[in-house]
Amino acid sequence: MQKRIYIETTIPSAYYTLRTDAVSLARQKLTRQWWEEYADLFTLTSSTAVIDELEEGSREVTLDRLALLNSVEMFNPTVESVQISQIYIEKLIMPQKEGGDALHLAIASFHQVDILLTWNCTHLANPNKFDFITRINRELGLTTPELKHRVTT
Repeated sequence: MQKRIYIETTIPSAYYTLRTDAVSLARQKLTRQWWEEYADLFTLTSSTAVIDELEEGSREVTLDRLALLNSVEMFNPTVESVQISQIYIEKLIMPQKEGGDALHLAIASFHQVDILLTWNCTHLANPNKFDFITRINRELGLTTPELKHRVTT
């Protein structure tokens, strides 16, 4: 059975970045390389929350970013996943913003996705938060996806 990966907003954003700084261009190169070499080895998932965030971005690349997710299994936020995201916010493991990082983690956890793929190393793929996230999810009866900024086979 293929592992399921939740594609968070920063992945299509990096794939079609408009930024020209060295870090952004390196992320773009790695994201495109990963997509070409590894995406077909996994079942890709995402959510309408990612779509909403992408639609807030630059109109110049929004359609390209959205098209990248055309064949990806989409989850809608549920009452449960929104409640879980609120717990992450209340426990101070995710930013106070409604939706966003807390909601992505909640959706991926609620749907028992194996890996959450992101370039967000501040709030999601932050090794300093892994144990705390795992403990909170265990208390909620949830599994915790691996939080990765780069996935290989």
